Amino acid sequence: MPPEPEMHELINVTMVSTSYPESSTDWKSVFVRQLLYALSSRDELVMSYWGPAGDLPENTTYLCHEDEKSWLAWLMQKGGIIHLLRQKGIHRFTAPIKLLLLLRRAYQRQEDVSLLHVNWLQNALPLYGSSRPIVVSVLGSDLGLLRIPGMTSLLRQVFKGRLCVLAPNADWMKQDLEKRFGDVAKVITVPLGINIEWFKVQRDLPLIKPHKWLVVSRLTEKKIGSLFEWGKKIFCNEGKHELHLFGPMQEQLILPEWVHYHGSTHPNELREEWFPKVTGLVTMSRHDEGRPQVMLEAMAAGLPIIASDLPAHSDFLTHRQTGWLADSEDSFGEGIEWLSIPANNHKIAANAHDWVSRKVGTWDDCSRRYVKIYQMLMGEIQ
Repeated sequence: MPPEPEMHELINVTMVSTSYPESSTDWKSVFVRQLLYALSSRDELVMSYWGPAGDLPENTTYLCHEDEKSWLAWLMQKGGIIHLLRQKGIHRFTAPIKLLLLLRRAYQRQEDVSLLHVNWLQNALPLYGSSRPIVVSVLGSDLGLLRIPGMTSLLRQVFKGRLCVLAPNADWMKQDLEKRFGDVAKVITVPLGINIEWFKVQRDLPLIKPHKWLVVSRLTEKKIGSLFEWGKKIFCNEGKHELHLFGPMQEQLILPEWVHYHGSTHPNELREEWFPKVTGLVTMSRHDEGRPQVMLEAMAAGLPIIASDLPAHSDFLTHRQTGWLADSEDSFGEGIEWLSIPANNHKIAANAHDWVSRKVGTWDDCSRRYVKIYQMLMGEIQ
């Protein structure tokens, strides 16, 4: 007779986040909602959640007290904790302190939970002095946090003496994290998943003219990068190429008159109206990126990408194979023209779709990877 499958006890997991989409059309931290829904569907888990309110899975317990819920709603209205830290004024100092105090109180209430799943490194700081196992999802913005003097030492004290897994969403972050924390935490790359609907997008080929190029980004100086400077000669002359920009204005940038700015958007609009008809996605970001979700979604939809040559981008885009990496104005212009050729566009699109299907997969694949980590930690406790 075949051996019986190994059985695992239910694992009680509390997920912690300081950002969550308010509705199905909200752009903020959609990945947190997707991950929470995927984990809540797993038979091995009992999920609870502490963070901003929103559309939560029916079988997930919401843990925030009313004062915590109200303050987190205010935080979301202000653009989130990272946005406040970049601003002038008293909230730059008071908001982080308030958040840490609320998190500390919330963590102290979680006596029966098996382990904590914390999104972003800064949200682990109030765990100092406890010994509960933790899994920390690490994103690109966390590496900016680690440049603050003393932050690595503080986090080492939090991780020391407990079972801890740091889960960056891209391999390029792993070496730095292991150098800082490898002796007090395990570092395991866990790619975030992609909604299966993106894999079903059918692009309208052959390409139409003028070629429409899409930028989906928060509007900050670092996120826009060299786009306006390098794109002027290409997009200023009407007739051949157009640049369409979507995203919230988080810094007061002056937009060139040749930019078609549409304001904020949501995934359904991109997936149903824009991805099928544009020539490609563009990002010239200089921001601390992890593995931008919109880029993975574009690859799943078979939409070619032209990106700045950052470690975060070259980690999953191979030049002329699964995307185009631009390190100068000339190479940016060359990429625009090269991907305007239908055969090149189709080749890159097919390669990107194949890569992301094999290496990243859906949110179910992502939740499966996290469950294995949870079970590993629980096994070490026993």
